[in-house]
Amino acid sequence: MSIWRASVLTLYPAAFPGPLDLSIAGRARASEIWALETLDIRAFSGNRRGSVDDTPAGGGAGMVLRADVAARAVAAARGDDGRDIRPLIYPSPRGAPLTQSRVREWAKGPGLIVLCGRFEGLDERAIAFCAMEEVSLGDFVLAGGEIAAMAMIEATIRLLPGATGNVASPGEESFEAGLLEYPHYTRPRVWEGMAIPEPLLSGDHARIAAWRQAQAEDITRARRPDLWAAHAGDSREGAEKTSPRRPKGTRGGTKAILRESGLKDKVNTNFPDAPMAQEAGRSDQHEPD
Repeated sequence: MSIWRASVLTLYPAAFPGPLDLSIAGRARASEIWALETLDIRAFSGNRRGSVDDTPAGGGAGMVLRADVAARAVAAARGDDGRDIRPLIYPSPRGAPLTQSRVREWAKGPGLIVLCGRFEGLDERAIAFCAMEEVSLGDFVLAGGEIAAMAMIEATIRLLPGATGNVASPGEESFEAGLLEYPHYTRPRVWEGMAIPEPLLSGDHARIAAWRQAQAEDITRARRPDLWAAHAGDSREGAEKTSPRRPKGTRGGTKAILRESGLKDKVNTNFPDAPMAQEAGRSDQHEPD
């Protein structure tokens, strides 16, 4: 199996690998599941001073990264044989929002090339000439594309085969089933007057699954109406996408948690004495740090 390769074009190569050399991403890189290269955009300036920007045509504040410089950097990353088919990404607030489905597509491919912008932006001609895909992390603006590049790469690395310790873990997280993720709990069973919801300690795997599904639906409906509308629409279209039956008393998000744990009136500490990890059936479904 070929290694997944990330190439980052940046004015600040010293920023990498940064967090990408820690935890899951760091271990995966050490295991040669993925590889990282950085290219200093200034090396392609074509002038002695290493100047890569110029004033914006038509006037205005700031400077613009030149098209010829960016194109030379991209060509160096792609190589001369024309066989590099990795997506070329330009992090930009005007791009299409990054989604988990897009990340899954990247994880199935050979890697990514990410050009990190700075200044007021990149000359539009470079974006068109190099066929860059503009991708946004959200409706906010950063000083440059480096942080966005790290986020995109790390999100993808986690989905590479062998990168995480538990194969089931990524598939249960937010967005994987069109919903936000259900709440998590661990010891102690009662903390600051708040108890772990009883269904999670029941040892009944069907009941646990139903509780988690209900919580994911409630949280998504309350916090992300856009995701809920899409999920509900998909569920209506496909009869096979029926949700597990909600256990009695699991509607209402946080209020349901308090109600089921007995916190509405008092703290319920009458939980089974069996080991909690065995009861919940999820002793290793987390990502180790």
